[in-house]
Formats: sequence, structure tokens, C-alpha cells
Amino acid sequence: METQFAQRPENNYRDGTLSTQPVNDSAVAWCAVFAGAVASAALSLILLLLGTGFGLTLVSPWASEGISATTFGVTSIVGITLISLAASALGGYLAGRLRTRWFNTPNDEVYFRDTAHGFLSWAVATLGTAALLTGVIGSIVGGGVKAGASVAEGAATVATGVAASGAAAALIENNSEGDTTLPYLLDSLLRKDASTSSAAVSQQPIINQETPAEGQPALAPAPATEKNEAASTTQNDASKSELMRIFVHGIATDSLPQDDVQYAGQLVAQATGIDQRAAEQRVIDGFTTLRQKLEDAETATRAAADKAREASAYTSLWLFISLLSGAFIASLMAVFGGRQRDFN
Repeated sequence: METQFAQRPENNYRDGTLSTQPVNDSAVAWCAVFAGAVASAALSLILLLLGTGFGLTLVSPWASEGISATTFGVTSIVGITLISLAASALGGYLAGRLRTRWFNTPNDEVYFRDTAHGFLSWAVATLGTAALLTGVIGSIVGGGVKAGASVAEGAATVATGVAASGAAAALIENNSEGDTTLPYLLDSLLRKDASTSSAAVSQQPIINQETPAEGQPALAPAPATEKNEAASTTQNDASKSELMRIFVHGIATDSLPQDDVQYAGQLVAQATGIDQRAAEQRVIDGFTTLRQKLEDAETATRAAADKAREASAYTSLWLFISLLSGAFIASLMAVFGGRQRDFN
């Protein structure tokens, strides 16, 4: 059976004349929309790979080579915007150029439909690209959320005084994971002075002075410290454990009680041979150093979190501007492509 078409006049932008053509009542040519979206997504991928390769040639791990971080950020923003404009323009133009003709339709309606075709092409391409890059977009947005949460949590921690206990927990965790800050500090507390060590060795009795057999070389004298080395090491390990618990408790309470200072001083004095007063001063200095290092680490962490938050915020804003510009250029190019379709 032959399909019957109603005869209606056709728009003609050039001279305003009317001609009879088959009627097409569909206001949206989805084939043209998807064709433009696929072309836009493909061009975005190609240009993104090109921009990534070009950008990596501009950076360098060496301080005296490559561009600065600020220049790299600005260049990346400009590149992403240009990629969005180029890909959206191609998708919008194809969506307008490949659509079917609309007959007996006012020019204003044709313009609106062409604009809608460009916008739909941009929307489909954007959603498809977002589906493929969900991990990247999620990391950008999630990084900003986590950074903001870290800053807010840090502020609340300082306000409520829980920061010290958090630092103590982090201190224990870092110590178990191989951080050398606390072990080195404990070693420095129990470190003997060179003069004290020399005097102690010179005062040790000499043992193992047996007469060698005839024809055998004389045996070297051995100090008594070799005999007590294992016991001394065990005692130092026990002292380090006690000192660590005292310091962790002091960090948690943000103070070191005088009783703890005196007891820690006794441990240091026994291990090093210095007097009690000097040992207590060494304990106080060590605790002050540890607390300062923790405060510096906390400040650095807050600064890094705030920097990540700002970077994520600026990235989100510029992505919004880039996508909005792409939607506009896609609609504009769809109108241009639709006019060329009707003129030919």
C-alpha cells in the first residue's frame, strides 16, 4: 500500500515562497540529536587526550624546569573550556544539520526547535561523558566534601579540646606504623653524654683474665659491660615504654604533671647517669618538642585540607562555566546548521 502524505506548504528562508512537501509532524529528530551527541563525546575524548599529553610536556618534577602550578592551573581551565566549546559546537551543528525539514512551521518555531536540538545534543553528550567519567567527577566533588569536612571537624575539635586526645591516638598509630618521631625522641632522652659513657667504661672491672696455654695468644681483657649488655637493653626498653605512655597521656591532657616529670626524670637519670634536675629538664624539653611537632603537623594538615577545598571549589565553578558555555554554543550552532539544512 502506498503511504499517503498530506500536502502542506514548506518554509523557505530565502525568498518566503511556499512549496508542497510531505508532512513531518515530529518536532524532535532524535537520530540527529544522538548523532550530534556521539560526535561531541568523541571529539571531547580526542581533545582531552591531546590536552593531557600537551600539559604533561609543560610540567616537570625539577624545581628549575616546567611551568608553575598557577600557570598550569590556568592553562588547564582554558584548555577544558576550549574543549567543551569545540565539542559542543560540533554536536550542535550536526544535530541541526541532520534533522528533517519541518513544513508549514513558523520561523520562530523552527528557531526554537533547532535550539532545542542543540541543547539536547549537548545534554546527551554531557550525561554520557559523565557516566564514563563518574570516578573522576566523584573524586573531584568528594575531595572537596572531605576537605571541607576535615576543616570543620578540625575546628570543632579545637573548640571542644578533643584535639589533644586525637593527636595522642595518632601518635600511637604512627609509632606502630613506623614513624620515627617518638622513637627518636625517646632515644634522645635516654642518650648518654660522651664524657659520662667514657667514665663509666673506664671504671668497669676487668674480668676473664685467665692465663693462656703455652703457645696460645693472650686473651684480650673484656669489660664487665659485655656481661650486663642484655640486662641494660631490657631496662632501656622498659624505660622507653613507660616514657612513651607518660608522653601520650601528657599530650592527651595537654599538660605534664609534676609527678610524671619527676618519675620520668628518675628513669632518664638511671639510664644516663645524669643528675635528677638535669634529667627532669631533659624530660620537659622533650615533651615541649613533641607537642610542638604535633602542632606543626596539625597545622600542615589543616593547610593541606583547606588548599584541597579551595582547589575543588574552583574546579567545580570552572566546570560549571565550561558546561554552561558548551550548552550555549551547541544551541547556537544547531540554529546555524538548521538554517543550512533548510537552505539546501
